[in-house]
Amino acid sequence: MPSLKDLKNRIESVKSTRKITKAMQMVAAAKLRRAQDAAEMSRPYTEKFNAVMGKLAASVGDSDSAPRLLRGTGSDDVQLLVVMTAERGLCGGFNANIAKKARAEAQKLLAEGKTVKIMTVGKKGRDALKRDLGDHFIHHVDLSEVKNVGYADAQAIASDILARFDAEEFDVAKIFYAKFENVVSQIPTMQQVIPFQVDEAAAEEADEAGVVYDYEPDEEAILADLLPRGVATAIFSALLENGASEQGARMSAMDNATRNAGEMIDKLTIEYNRSRQAVITNELIEIISGAEAL
Repeated sequence: MPSLKDLKNRIESVKSTRKITKAMQMVAAAKLRRAQDAAEMSRPYTEKFNAVMGKLAASVGDSDSAPRLLRGTGSDDVQLLVVMTAERGLCGGFNANIAKKARAEAQKLLAEGKTVKIMTVGKKGRDALKRDLGDHFIHHVDLSEVKNVGYADAQAIASDILARFDAEEFDVAKIFYAKFENVVSQIPTMQQVIPFQVDEAAAEEADEAGVVYDYEPDEEAILADLLPRGVATAIFSALLENGASEQGARMSAMDNATRNAGEMIDKLTIEYNRSRQAVITNELIEIISGAEAL
């Protein structure tokens, strides 16, 4: 049975931990609003961009004149998985869920005899996958010094991926991130960015709108210019979604930790009071027994 001093020290330690988790919860709540606004404001642009790209890609089809980023290499033997996670932990299952989805995809591809290459964005994803898939790592992007992710950061990542594609290092590229739904729900998502996948629903919606577009120059030339931007746009959107998801998951995790610390303090306080009462009772018994012996 722990002594009164041990219980008191433990109560003080848990109280200090509760102060830290409460502060982290408040910081995450403040950052969440900005991150959520940024993610939600990017969605209409991304959706419209993909709709236009889908309409252009559908009109071009699988012709030989189609850009290579659209028609691909004609093979899917070598696949690049870009795993995007946070630089810090203490955000519940946010990082683990993304890594789990990427690990499952990598193992499935390896079982099919494909070659898998992994690029990590964020330290936590690299740490989670290093043990099982470390031999497949080819590059890591460190964003620990970046306070607010901007389009330039996404463009730098996209430029590296496109350079590797031009060098024929892979055939298919997929990105992994968490789509922000709300504070308690972040959905691990896989999206193929190379070759570009036509969003048939978005293309049909654009057709149903009844708007006819004339493109100048032709569709192939426009696609050749827009497809690299599409890769950067997809990565930027994923980074923004990740930012909001990370803060939402951290806010929820720290709220749970704060409440758990409060419950532990209550239990320890009860145990401390009972132990203290037992000590006082024993001392009184000793005093009374000594008085009766005189």
